[in-house]
Amino acid sequence: MSAASCVSWAVAVKRAGFPSVGKSTLLCNLAGVYSEVAAYEFTTLTTVPGVIRYKGAKIQLLDLPGIIEGAKDGKGRGKQVIAVARTCSLILMVLDVMKPLHHKKLLEYELEGFGIRLNKKPPPIVFKRKDKGGLNLTTLVPQSELDLDTVKTILSEYKIHNADITLKADCTAEELIDVIEGNRIYIPCIYVLNKIDQITIEELDIIYRIPHCVPISAHHKWNFDDLLEKTWDYLSLVRVYTKPKGQMPDYTSPIVLNSEHTTVEDFCMKIHKSLAKDFKYAIVWGKSVKHNPQRVGKEHLLEDEDVVQIVKKV
Repeated sequence: MSAASCVSWAVAVKRAGFPSVGKSTLLCNLAGVYSEVAAYEFTTLTTVPGVIRYKGAKIQLLDLPGIIEGAKDGKGRGKQVIAVARTCSLILMVLDVMKPLHHKKLLEYELEGFGIRLNKKPPPIVFKRKDKGGLNLTTLVPQSELDLDTVKTILSEYKIHNADITLKADCTAEELIDVIEGNRIYIPCIYVLNKIDQITIEELDIIYRIPHCVPISAHHKWNFDDLLEKTWDYLSLVRVYTKPKGQMPDYTSPIVLNSEHTTVEDFCMKIHKSLAKDFKYAIVWGKSVKHNPQRVGKEHLLEDEDVVQIVKKV
């Protein structure tokens, strides 16, 4: 396996926000890509792409046109903008630090209306339609909101009379509706509070305590390191280095995987399908093994900064 076969993984990150909050300035200063910047609203009329390289990974950034109130209903080309946001791995919601709560609430409302759930996990509900047999409801924990009658009422709105439902936690009616609809997506989000050069140190200290928030100044390039580190954490990326037989590990071009897909087989498939097909075993150095090196199979789970050497079938 040559070093030339190693590729960095690109992941899409969308920057959403109201007009004139500093999205374009942030893209310019963070990714070195020109996106028109001006003091009036709706400067960005199209999606502007950019790429940053961080910890060996290529992270694609897309500067979206500003989202306004009524976007989910099509106002200000809102449906097209939000449709792009549905395809991303992470949303950076850029907010003006002088009025963050108002804008945050409105933006979340618009995204929620388009089926985007921010910083939430899929509901712990198993829902399976069937042709007959009526409704079977199984609850693994006590429910504070959903009972059999409530579930029947909700399902009747969708003309569903036969289904098996298992509630694995204390669930809400809204969560059940999300599962029935089946078109919700769950995306991590970082709230980027821009223009911190306009607030006091005391106010900045309060902002730092807000969950999922990173305060920055896009104009002065303040706190970009914190933003990049949090972006990396929220994307849940893992770097794995290759080691060709008889050579030193290639630390310049890691294979970047999502933390949910970090088996040795995923690693092989990321490089080339034939590598997984001809796989015999792997030799791994790093945090994922009990001793270094260790011989492992395809199902072995890799951790960040592991080193892997693939041995093929003869």
